Order: sequence, then C-alpha cells, then structure tokens
Amino acid sequence: MEKILWDVAIVGAGPAGLMAAIAAAGPGKKILILDGKENLGAKLLISGGGRCNVTNLRVTEKDYRTGAPRTVRNILSAFPVERTLGFFKDLGVEMVLEEDTKFFPKTQSARTVLDALLRKVRGLGVTLEKGKKVSRVFFEAGNFNLIAGETKYRSRAVILCTGGLSYAGTGSDGSGYPLAKSFGHKVVPVTPALMPLLTGDPEWKTLSGITLPVRLTLRADGHEIASSGGAFLFTHQGFSGPAVLDISGSWLRCLSPQKELLADFFSGVSEGTLCQELARTVTEHPKWSWKRFFVKYFPERLIEIFLKKLNTIPGAPISQSPKKEREAVIRSLKGFMLQITGAMGYDKAEVTAGGVDLAEIDGKTLESQLQRGLFFAGEILDVDGRIGGFNFQWAWSSGTVAGRSAAAKLSD
Repeated sequence: MEKILWDVAIVGAGPAGLMAAIAAAGPGKKILILDGKENLGAKLLISGGGRCNVTNLRVTEKDYRTGAPRTVRNILSAFPVERTLGFFKDLGVEMVLEEDTKFFPKTQSARTVLDALLRKVRGLGVTLEKGKKVSRVFFEAGNFNLIAGETKYRSRAVILCTGGLSYAGTGSDGSGYPLAKSFGHKVVPVTPALMPLLTGDPEWKTLSGITLPVRLTLRADGHEIASSGGAFLFTHQGFSGPAVLDISGSWLRCLSPQKELLADFFSGVSEGTLCQELARTVTEHPKWSWKRFFVKYFPERLIEIFLKKLNTIPGAPISQSPKKEREAVIRSLKGFMLQITGAMGYDKAEVTAGGVDLAEIDGKTLESQLQRGLFFAGEILDVDGRIGGFNFQWAWSSGTVAGRSAAAKLSD
C-alpha cells in the first residue's frame, strides 16, 4: 500500500480526466491520475481523422442525447465554448474554424492538443501513473481505496473518467461501469453511437466514395423517432458521413420491427418546387431524359441506380411519363427508404450512448448522490453528443466541473 493519502485520485487520463486534474490542482494539493494504458491519449489522437475537432461554435444541451438535459445545460454553462477556446489559447494551442462551426487546432494535429494538456498537468505537479488499471474502488475508514494490480492507493476524493466502450483498443473498455455499480449506481444500458450503418443492397455498395448532402429521418410505427442532416457517404459496406453517424445510435436503439430510415436526397428543396421545375422542363425541353434532368443534382452513377430502383429508364424522355408518375419519382427521392442491415459496432463507433444515470448525480457538481466524495466526468455518464466537437466539449466541461467540485469538497 502506498503511504501517501492523495487529495483527489482520477481514474482515466482521457480528455475528461486530464481536465479534471487541471481543475483540481492547486497549491499543496496532491492530485493523482491512474490510467491503464502505457500510451496515453490514444482515442484523442485518432479523433477527427487525427486532427481533433476540439469543440463547436454553438453548443447547447439540445446537441446531446441524455436523460437529464438540465444537468447537461448546467455543466456546459459552467465551462462553455468560449472558456474552452480561451483555455487552449493559454496553453498555446491556436484554433481555426472550419465549415463555419467546427474548431480544430491550427496545426491540424491532435498531438498538439494532447501534448498541451499533458504539459499543463505535469506543470501543475499532478502525478500521472501509466499502466495502472484500476480494478476496484471502495470507501473505508473515511477514505477511498483504489486497487490497481498489486498497488493500493488511498484518496480523499475520486473522479471516475474511464470513458465508454467505443474504440476499446484505446483503453475505453467499459471498466468504469462496474466501479460505478459497486457504489450502487444504475448504468443506463449502453450502445455504440456515431458509427457507419450497413446495407445488404449490392447496388448501393457500387456507389462507394460518392458524397452528397442528405436529410435522414428515422420512423417507427408511423412516428418520427429522429432526424439528421449533412454529408452522406456511400461506402463499400453501407453508409457513413455526419448525417448517418448522427442518426446511427437512434437507429440501433429503436427496437421496433417496423422501423425505417428515409433519405431526402433533395434536402433544402421542397417537393412542390421540384415538381414545378420538372413540369417546366417538360414544356421547355420535351426531349430531355430523366438522366439529363437529374445530372445537375447528382453524379451519373447515382442517377442510374436511383432510376433503376424506381423502375424508370434513365434515357427515356420525361415527357413520355404521365404527370402522376413524374411526381411519384420526385416524391420517392424526397423520402427514399434505405435498406439497413446493421451497424458497425463499438470498434467503429466514435462514442458510447448510455452510461451512469445522471438521476443519481448532483446536477451542478457531478458528485455521486450515493457516495459523497465520488465524482464522474466524460463519456462514462449517460450523455452522448452529435458529431462535430460536441463530445469533446462535454469532456472539457464535465472534467472541469468534476475537478473543481472535488477540490472544493476537500475544504468543506
């Protein structure tokens, strides 16, 4: 057993854990981080294609799926986007705004973000021990005891920042859930989220590499369950891109046998407007084929597949089709049902949905309501955000709040 009594012990050295350590550190404070991996920050380093989408221009609780939106709003308000940007600027990490909404490090390297966080942690005198996988945490004689291999640590407060189950090879192996349960916490059933979807339709697979803007709607039993919009990518296994990733978790969690995923391939243009344009084309260009009409909207390969599925001959003059048939083609492309056979799973999911139930967590401090001195931050909690920097913002915000709260608890 170590003789040191730590003030705050943080389990997990991911984004939330590092932020928690930075927020908890202070003069005379003994802060410890334990991480099961030898190589730190593996998940951060592969995020955003290795560039790390640090945050988004606008972030609210509406960008997250959670059972406690008020708690999410509280935590985001305590450390909002502007504070995140200022924090990283102070660390020497300049940001650039892309696509009018997403912030990335100017270096275009996630390594810049990780190195800055680790420098700050070490500069504050935080002790970081690698290769120390915590298998048990319990409270005894007024302090917490943490077991990692043959070593037993004691601490006055503990913050669990162990992540979820996505990209398990990076250290997110779900080990935090049993630790939370050992204190009586409920864990909302977890599922992968932000992942590509699979299809058994060979024709869609031939379009691998094609990207276009699409609006997706998940319907089940006659009701809309979720929707998303953005870039849509055909792959050799199915569908990907932001529009797909954002709705994939909802598709997986929806257990109705009647669920269907509809794609609006003319997002932003109404059905009426398209029908009017089609009618005008028939009048002004009676010899135009269906393919000629759609070529200004879609790649030729995609047009041919679309029309084949609609039993329409690409080279046939539009004028030969009755008005009702023409309108039916447009209507179909405004709500095309995609055949989905499954999802890629945790090995390709960017985040885990579900986790420690926020109903049992203080909505302003992230302290357990079942065990005082125990705090949570990051992906281990039942909070998952859209693609675009939202999950990182949750890590920065929740880590900061948990770290500050744990440090404040010591002086109570």
